[in-house]
Amino acid sequence: MKTFYQELQKHHWHDQIASIQKKNEKDVRRALDAEYRGLEEFKALISPAAEPFLEEMAQRSMELTRKRFGRTIQLYIPLYLSNFCTNSCIYCGFSCSNTVERKVLSIEEVDLEVAAIKKMGYDHILLVSGEAPGQVNSVYFEEVLARIRNDFSQLAMEVQPLEQHEYEQLIDCGLSFVCIYQETYNQHNYGSYHPQGPKADFRYRLETPDRLGRARIHKIGLACLLGLEDWRTDSLFTAMHLDYLEKMYWRTRFSVSLPRLRPHDGQFRPRHVVGDRSMVQLICAWRLFSPEVEISISTRESSRFRDNILRLGVTSFSAGSSTKPGGYANPGDELQQFSVDDNRSPKEIADMIRQRGYEPVWKDWDKNIHPPITR
Repeated sequence: MKTFYQELQKHHWHDQIASIQKKNEKDVRRALDAEYRGLEEFKALISPAAEPFLEEMAQRSMELTRKRFGRTIQLYIPLYLSNFCTNSCIYCGFSCSNTVERKVLSIEEVDLEVAAIKKMGYDHILLVSGEAPGQVNSVYFEEVLARIRNDFSQLAMEVQPLEQHEYEQLIDCGLSFVCIYQETYNQHNYGSYHPQGPKADFRYRLETPDRLGRARIHKIGLACLLGLEDWRTDSLFTAMHLDYLEKMYWRTRFSVSLPRLRPHDGQFRPRHVVGDRSMVQLICAWRLFSPEVEISISTRESSRFRDNILRLGVTSFSAGSSTKPGGYANPGDELQQFSVDDNRSPKEIADMIRQRGYEPVWKDWDKNIHPPITR
């Protein structure tokens, strides 16, 4: 069965670095003036040659975003179900190599978290956990989804990769959106970041969006972790992945997140620092490449940065986030997956959005208009 893994084998990492670096001013101008922008145009827009065109890219990105999404910013919040993890990812506070107290929320504790989140105004929730099938698995996820499905209009998940039939069962429980981040598409270096655990299986993780597409999920979220490898090359491979998925699973919607590495419990620090100007270039390049894709920026980023890029092409913000299991009902100082930078409350974020002439949206879509699943 065809998957993106076969497509990836056609492209070599260092060849793509060279291809991006070779782009020149004329390539950037052609990309900006093109009616349709493919992968070659995306290369030009993320290349060093595009840096002098940043203001024009920003103006065009704002125009495209307003045309497709209006003046709206969707708000979402992650609910961390567990910090148990069998992976030893060197950049993550949940790594099994860290000696910390581990916790899985009981259903009663999930109820308390949901009550706290609903008080903030949310109608869209992202369930998150470390990868520990012995503690949290599809049976547990089914129980959680069944418990909270009437509390939210959209149920999303960012958990370990699952099998197609497991996704189908979760979709029947109300799941509509799954985020699965490859972290880096550099297969040669992937193992150095993921030395132990199921996440070390590069191919199995890479093929997860294919299993989601075959399961007819409503929306799939992609991302690379900016700072592990060259941000331009990893972003190009993410764009390749999106391009493939849109053609293969055309009934599905897609989103892209742009997470930068943040401080965490551990010694690893970014090997490829991504500055604010590069982030702006990347946001604009994504919008010009894909006018339909949703673009998410989380509370990893500072309040100043998020305020300044609100109009550039982003469509969703997290707000009021806690990366600790039980952190909404019982705030504390236990281990976080990574440190949050924008600590403003959801109300403060919503007020900021309105002050800039935009409207905060607390849910993605109404469950009543979601088409029935047919397999």
